[in-house]
Amino acid sequence: MISISLCMIIKNEGKVLSRCLDSIKDLMDEIIIIDTGSTDNTKAIASNYTDKIYDFEWIDDFSAARNYSFSKATKDYIYVADADEVIDAINHRRFQQLKELILPEIDIVQMKYVTSADFNTVYNFQKEYRPKLFKRVRSFKWISPIHETVQIDPIVYDSDIEILHLPQTTNTKRDFSTFIKALNNGYKLEKYVLIMFCKELFISGENEDFIAVKDFFTTILLNENRTEDERKNIACVLARVYRLYGNYNEFFKLCLKDMANNPCAEICMELGEYFYSLGDFEEAVIWYINAANETPSIIDIHSSGDLPLRRLSDCFKELAKLVSTHKDNELYDIYTSNGKKYEKAAREWELPVE
Repeated sequence: MISISLCMIIKNEGKVLSRCLDSIKDLMDEIIIIDTGSTDNTKAIASNYTDKIYDFEWIDDFSAARNYSFSKATKDYIYVADADEVIDAINHRRFQQLKELILPEIDIVQMKYVTSADFNTVYNFQKEYRPKLFKRVRSFKWISPIHETVQIDPIVYDSDIEILHLPQTTNTKRDFSTFIKALNNGYKLEKYVLIMFCKELFISGENEDFIAVKDFFTTILLNENRTEDERKNIACVLARVYRLYGNYNEFFKLCLKDMANNPCAEICMELGEYFYSLGDFEEAVIWYINAANETPSIIDIHSSGDLPLRRLSDCFKELAKLVSTHKDNELYDIYTSNGKKYEKAAREWELPVE
């Protein structure tokens, strides 16, 4: 059986820390807590579970804090947890079985990160695999009989363990400032970080948050060699920015390029919002229908779900108002009926999946 060090980075998690630790403490052979500046009772709660509590001055760098936590670990594997996570009874048993049976060549174990529909988080997926368990000391092995080389790609195992993400608050504003500071310092965002940043903007960003990244994202799109996924994510963000700025020449350039190559729901939503702002509700309806029914979302699942459905309801309500002044009862009834239909569809879309 392997031994496991739990490594956590925390700050002001007094409301949820016990819930997390109670669900996993007996699976761990060592608990390491890195506190980045708590002002509540977090450290006092942590002391009920471990004496390995360390202070780390926050420098707007999650990797630095995570590396520091790993440096304190002494067991075979390291498990990374956030304070708002919980492992229920079924997955507790799965974890125990993994601990007993894991093959020694496995470097990383991925677990399913499950976010309930009841929680508004930036992660935007109900289930997704994330690396959670890491081999602390990795041995290198020479491979290939000709042009021998060292195997450097980790061996990753996708487990059936589910981690329940049950947040009480969202830290997206803190994360935005961290992203912006990194960009100001000339840091090149890795692919997964850039895409996560785009997700956070679409889920929780305000208009000013989009505008704040305009120059950075324009530079990346023009000057950096990025994958197609990254470029499409950036284009969605910049389309929103150009629409907010009223720079419709650049806005339509991006939208037309997207329409010509694997169109996505986010761009359809932006086009719908553009025509809605003009009061051209019939044209807006076309793009909202495209977002809801004809194109996939690549950043925000709501862009192909409840958001266009709600906007369709708004459009038909506005159209009903317009025809009511012309005493066109037949069209009024049709538009009113459609407005209610899409409003109902939006509510049903948001119901939690069993």
